[in-house]
Amino acid sequence: MSKEHPPHHVPVLFDATLRELAPKVGESYLDLTAGYAGHATGVLELTQSDKESVLVDRDDYAIAHLQHMADRGVRLMHTDFVSAATQLYEEGRHFDLILIDLGVSSPQLDQGERGFSLKHNGPLDMRMDRSSGLTASELINKATVQELATIIHEYGEEPYMQAKNLAEVIIANRPYSDTETLAALIKQNYRGRQGKIHPATRTFQALRIAVNDELGQVKAILPLLPKLLNKGGRVGVISFHSLEDRLVKRFFKEQEEAGFEAELQTLTKKPVSGATDDVHNPRSRSAKLRVAVKK
Repeated sequence: MSKEHPPHHVPVLFDATLRELAPKVGESYLDLTAGYAGHATGVLELTQSDKESVLVDRDDYAIAHLQHMADRGVRLMHTDFVSAATQLYEEGRHFDLILIDLGVSSPQLDQGERGFSLKHNGPLDMRMDRSSGLTASELINKATVQELATIIHEYGEEPYMQAKNLAEVIIANRPYSDTETLAALIKQNYRGRQGKIHPATRTFQALRIAVNDELGQVKAILPLLPKLLNKGGRVGVISFHSLEDRLVKRFFKEQEEAGFEAELQTLTKKPVSGATDDVHNPRSRSAKLRVAVKK
């Protein structure tokens, strides 16, 4: 099977995703976070069902790079995955395979102009959809110390006193417009030992989650997944940090414990871990894949 993917993008847990979802010829596919079609390319090579499949992404840059899929008959939807799922459900669509990869794609991380990167300077943006919503700089420049401390603590999982210290320092030195200035300030004022990971990593994660309402999106999409699956259809969710994975794990567990009312049965009793199943891809280290089937 070909593993050619668009430049700068190597999909995480590629082989594991194909193994666990087990695509078959003729099955329809919904990719709610298509990105640069890394996973979709592999799935569609096996299903050969382009015209029955839908690729979704809220990043205009990704959608532009998916046009070759549209030329093959695949439907593209430029919106967030909750809006897409809601629309498809209202249209009466059902799928045999659904995938959600909750990670930030490599091009978003690597391009300074997107505002996610700690390595490349750029505007402090961090929006997945650059056409709407507050940027990270607008969030920081308007937030109170308490609001920012809560974001850094809850979404970045920094200890509260560390988060409060960082929030105070950040707000005392605002306004901000670029990533480099913010990252340097955090590094300079971070309390405690600094390891290999940049001390601003968790704060940047927290801001990204807040700007894009990522946890709200995950909470909203999970109950929609069974409604979009055909009987025997499989859904896979790839998460990258404990906050997301906890929501997915809890949802699948609630399904397991629902008895006769359960719509999904978990296929991965333990999540497939990128740390052991995709060791050659450094961006897979924290990835976890959970898969369930529609009963």
